Amino acid sequence: MVVERDIDDLPKNAANYTALTPLWLLERAAVVHPNRKSVIHGSLQYTWLETYQRCRRLASALSKYSIGAGSTVAIIAPNIPAMYEAHFGVPMSGAVVNCVNIRLNAPIIAFLLEHSSAAVVMVDQEFFPLAEEALKIWSDKSKNDFKPPLLIVIADESCDPKGLEYALRKGVIEYEQFLETGDPEFAWKPPQDEWQSIALGYTSGTTASPKGVVLHHRGAYIMALTGALVWGMNEGAVYLWTLPMFHCNGWCFTWTLAALCGTNICLRQVATKAIYQAIANDGVTHLCAAPVVLNSIVNAPKSETILPLPRVVHVMTAGAAPPPSVLFAMSQQGFRVTHTYGLSETYGPSTVCAWKPEWDELPPETQARLNARQGIQYIGLEGLDVVSTTDMKPVPADGTTIGEIVMRGNTVMKGYLKNPKANEETFANGWFHSGDLGVKHPDGYIQLKDRSKDIIISGGENISSVEVENAVYLHPAVLEASVVARPDDRWGESPCAFVTLKPGVDSSDERRLAEDIMKFCRSKLPAYWIPKSVVFGPLPKTATGKIQKHLLRARTKEMGPLKKSKL
Repeated sequence: MVVERDIDDLPKNAANYTALTPLWLLERAAVVHPNRKSVIHGSLQYTWLETYQRCRRLASALSKYSIGAGSTVAIIAPNIPAMYEAHFGVPMSGAVVNCVNIRLNAPIIAFLLEHSSAAVVMVDQEFFPLAEEALKIWSDKSKNDFKPPLLIVIADESCDPKGLEYALRKGVIEYEQFLETGDPEFAWKPPQDEWQSIALGYTSGTTASPKGVVLHHRGAYIMALTGALVWGMNEGAVYLWTLPMFHCNGWCFTWTLAALCGTNICLRQVATKAIYQAIANDGVTHLCAAPVVLNSIVNAPKSETILPLPRVVHVMTAGAAPPPSVLFAMSQQGFRVTHTYGLSETYGPSTVCAWKPEWDELPPETQARLNARQGIQYIGLEGLDVVSTTDMKPVPADGTTIGEIVMRGNTVMKGYLKNPKANEETFANGWFHSGDLGVKHPDGYIQLKDRSKDIIISGGENISSVEVENAVYLHPAVLEASVVARPDDRWGESPCAFVTLKPGVDSSDERRLAEDIMKFCRSKLPAYWIPKSVVFGPLPKTATGKIQKHLLRARTKEMGPLKKSKL
């Protein structure tokens, strides 16, 4: 490697160089605003000084069990204070935090715990039976080699006490008692190297075993600050946890809130009534949510809403391409939506549809359409492009040529844990390959068109399932829609729309409704893009609100090929 010449030979030293880490942000918050509310969970409230002391206790208590660098601590919990504390307390001990999706089943959780060699499992009392079953599966598989992790149960007064009593009878230590064994003045040490891992998170893999995404302190620090800058968050922001903290570490807003000395409002279960109540009663200024949650907010019955909003509420959405109709409805209610896009591998959102002042003069429907694009890279991401899948050359910025979305920079993961083959593929040619297909518009903004596996190829022509979904969503009877390929005797594949109807819609004649939706789409889409079949019912979703298209694809295979395609 050639060393570049500089004007000097001044070296790094302890005074001018230190590893980047978000952990210092908590210490600063405790000094600046020791008495400001940091975390609120029902009647439970903590200040920033208390949160800092509790996190130091956690780090200290873990250290007494020789948990530190090289150890993984898993936490299976919804959005509760202990989940927030784990994002600081665990890495303060030197260990890596692994926030586990609470909606996974026991066999998958067993795989994750074994794959990550979890030394500690912290589990919310409601999910203790799930953890217990997962540990049994891991134990049975490992037999004599099984070294049981330290098991800690987290009590929550809003839960049925029987679950906690059951765990305690098993001899499991309770979280608050565990913290009491730790020192609130524990002299934690930051990582010597910012490349040190801070978090591990598993992708919502479906058919293959999930991949363990490893994130470093440097990336977490940069993303924590970048998220606030991109969103225009102010000091003292009041943030509602509608987004699970187990999803990409809450898009790194766990650490951002400490940087801003803001207030975390925990939401154990996401419900529209609870969201509106928190906005009205707790002064909420910001929240993040997948488009499916936005859809439930704008379609909530009047009995659950508190409108008009007492202030502008800033909403960041990502996870799937939001239909312009939903973005439009949110803005009409007084929510200001920032549309972002990213993956677990990029610390959560890493592109943003940055709003331009000239858009203010455009019709609302046009604004929503422009805002539905995925946009440009975050401040903390150095490289973003759309490239040809054959030769890696950038596609023309014409808004129509489809290529793969690729990224590079400091907010791209270290790699997948213990998976060199996947790392070689995903980092090929010096870029992170997202597996998402998109276009680049003349203004440089990118737009997601599909996952490469979700593209529908009908008669040799590519159909964007996202575009078809956007059209179906505009139908007045449609609450939710997902479009996948269905085998078609004539065209190979054709679009099949799975639709959930809005409450109160007469669904007695599904055939007529299906025909009406198809007819509606004819005025908005090319003829070969129109859904050739429509299926009604609830849509299967992941814990983070993403529609599970692989299950819908499996259903279309069971349905068999379409025999009488008209086109």
